[in-house]
Amino acid sequence: MNRFPRRTRLLATTVTALGTALGSFAAMGTATAATTQLGGEWAPFTRCPVDAPAMLAADGLVRTPQCVVSTSASGSIKLGNTTVTTGRTDLQIGVVENSDGTSSVVAPASGALIADSATVPGGLLGLMCPSNIPAVTAICQQITDSSLNKITATVESVGSPSDFDQTAGIVTDQTIVAIPVRIHLQNPFLGSNCYIGTKSNPIVLRPKNLDLPDFGMTFFKGDGTVADDGEMSRINLTGAAQNDSTFAVPGASGCGLGLLGLIDAAVNLKTGLPSAAGKNSVTLNDTQTALAGLLAPGTVAPDAGKTLSKDWHSAVK
Repeated sequence: MNRFPRRTRLLATTVTALGTALGSFAAMGTATAATTQLGGEWAPFTRCPVDAPAMLAADGLVRTPQCVVSTSASGSIKLGNTTVTTGRTDLQIGVVENSDGTSSVVAPASGALIADSATVPGGLLGLMCPSNIPAVTAICQQITDSSLNKITATVESVGSPSDFDQTAGIVTDQTIVAIPVRIHLQNPFLGSNCYIGTKSNPIVLRPKNLDLPDFGMTFFKGDGTVADDGEMSRINLTGAAQNDSTFAVPGASGCGLGLLGLIDAAVNLKTGLPSAAGKNSVTLNDTQTALAGLLAPGTVAPDAGKTLSKDWHSAVK
């Protein structure tokens, strides 16, 4: 019996879950997270939260579990008056599709988003110097070499993504998901708690596709081996740029070593923070998104989540 007619029908259902082009959004720096090496078609899904309770509880009928990864090799983000070129970004989540058409996002314990380091142009001199604040001017005068001037910026996930749209990932100009983050600014003079955005007042990114992604699909065994008769499917969306210019950015806080907010004020004044929605933007170039899940999850009900976890672990190198 030819299996492809059934796969074609299943494809239509699975594609609707591809809101997960998610735009790996705009990581500005390094965030470390434990990763696992996987083989075959599982290779990109190194941080899928397959063992999270919500994923394991998915039965395959009322709730269907899937793994999603979205990466970009480069991009840029503008916060107020400052624009930073970003490196590689990697966003990974679990998605539970509900039978009522809604979806729930499950973030890895380490956070949904990690990325390469990025350096803030101009460093500390560009971020807050010159200044008419005496204490800040004194710091500016001490910046005598590149190590003291350099600022790195790191994006940190603060809570799970939300407002997930199952169809936005395969179309243009529709918000895919809301991703709350904060930006950690690091420099010897800034201290260890200098952030743009906080856990209670994060930057919320809402990515959209700027153009239609290219579509591909493969089938594979539970261990990741490509096979036409495999029980797993992987959908690949490639080549789309993603953007958001709707987010607001709060002011920096916690910067400086006991200077009672003086460095916060200097940073905010020079960079134009806080910055209202419409004055900031983020763009990710050539996003690569993949979604993996059971081809027919109902056939292993009520253990779809447990089966997905077992298969993922069977691909660990």
